[in-house]
Amino acid sequence: MKILMLMLLGTVSLFAEGPVKAGRVYEMRTYFANPGKLEALHARFRDHTCKLFEKHGMENIGYWVPVENPQEKLVYLLAYADRAAREASWKAFQADPVWKGVIEESHKDGVIVARAESVFLTETDFSPEVKAQVMEPARVFELRTYTTTKGNLGRLDGRFRDHTMGLFSKHGMGHIGYWHLMADQKGAEETLVYLLAHRSAEAGVESFAKFRADPVWIEAKAASEKEAGGSLTVPDGVKSEILKPTDYSSIR
Repeated sequence: MKILMLMLLGTVSLFAEGPVKAGRVYEMRTYFANPGKLEALHARFRDHTCKLFEKHGMENIGYWVPVENPQEKLVYLLAYADRAAREASWKAFQADPVWKGVIEESHKDGVIVARAESVFLTETDFSPEVKAQVMEPARVFELRTYTTTKGNLGRLDGRFRDHTMGLFSKHGMGHIGYWHLMADQKGAEETLVYLLAHRSAEAGVESFAKFRADPVWIEAKAASEKEAGGSLTVPDGVKSEILKPTDYSSIR
């Protein structure tokens, strides 16, 4: 009832898209190591790559691996002033004689990375400032990706802005960042990506169970779906992956 009254009074917009937040460009990169090469990949980042990224103007945000990692995957997040800065930084990094030497040395026993994926992101207007924070004991993280039904990314944003984030906090989840894909990325009009922190994987499961049972959430979800004429996400449109930070990550 409270939600409906606020909507009628015009004091709260559940579904309106907020202004685009001017700020950094983020790049989420995913590396798949060749079999048995993940530790060598970690060593290369720990001893060389992270320092060279910083040297060339890239900001190391965080480095993670899945808790269950049969694909020997590394996920990391970098930040730049803008896309032009990104291109300049990578060009300088790849031309750096030190990096060329590192690559040659690290490949003496075989190529480390089988394949790499990259996606460019911008912060939503409701994202907290993404910043380094190390906590003891180290937390686990949850990378979640939502694919919306056509035309409903703004409604999903509104639900997060006005309800979901506050309820996540209420139920013990920490916010790292919330992003949209940049306009030139595939799926940009229908994708929300965000990263949460939990005390443990078990704590995350417990937090989400309490969140889903919360009457405020149930009411907000129902109101948003009534407005949209159905679910805000496509079938199987919510993906979740539990990650743990590497020892060289600036977010742990």
